[in-house]
Amino acid sequence: MCKRLVFIFLAVLHSVNPLYAQFTDPRYYDNTPVGVNQIELDYAYGRANTSVDTSLIVEGAKLSQNQGTLRYTRYFSLFHRTAWAQALVPIASLNGSVSGANIERSIIGAGDSSYELAMLLWGGPALRLAQFASYKPTTSLGGSITITAPTGLYNADKVLNLGSDRWSFKPEIGISHPFGPKQRWVVDAHANASFFTSNTSYQGKEILRQQALPGLEGHISYAFTPNFGQLSIRATPFAAIPLSTA
Repeated sequence: MCKRLVFIFLAVLHSVNPLYAQFTDPRYYDNTPVGVNQIELDYAYGRANTSVDTSLIVEGAKLSQNQGTLRYTRYFSLFHRTAWAQALVPIASLNGSVSGANIERSIIGAGDSSYELAMLLWGGPALRLAQFASYKPTTSLGGSITITAPTGLYNADKVLNLGSDRWSFKPEIGISHPFGPKQRWVVDAHANASFFTSNTSYQGKEILRQQALPGLEGHISYAFTPNFGQLSIRATPFAAIPLSTA
């Protein structure tokens, strides 16, 4: 019987725009051994006009944010296909101001937590670690649904918050295709859409509504070794989605 594996990964990222945090990682829909538990600890520093919820743009805001994310993933077999469940919690410190308004704030705490269920629909047979050693990568197609819950720190009387006080739902489909010598090159593409419930206590008295946010991205990546070290290039068209208050 294969033993369970716990893997801890620390990523350090400096970005001038934390919008990248909402993107899907390269090779996300590659096949992975089942029976594996994975723990990741990510760190990011960013300066922008958004907080932890990068879909909410605060006009005129100049924010600096340090964010750590604790992520747990469990890989398992579902209908003989590789599937996984994931939970993550962001912890952040945010400080900044809004130009044109007498608003300044510094805050430390948790952002909204997210929960995901995903599955490889094609090209991803469920394999244990011992079986995976002889597995030859092939084209895979996967789908996922991510739910973000309003568990983050939120004060209805403040403009700058770590939580968003609303639910969001993000279905996604992705395809991954390996090629080249030893199949170390991978090209993948993901299409998704995020849907949001209304924040009924925005600034204490307003209702914040947001239209669905579509997403489309592609990557090409190269693995220097079979198990470690990747270089990737991402292409993502982006358009701002308007907010409305009532």
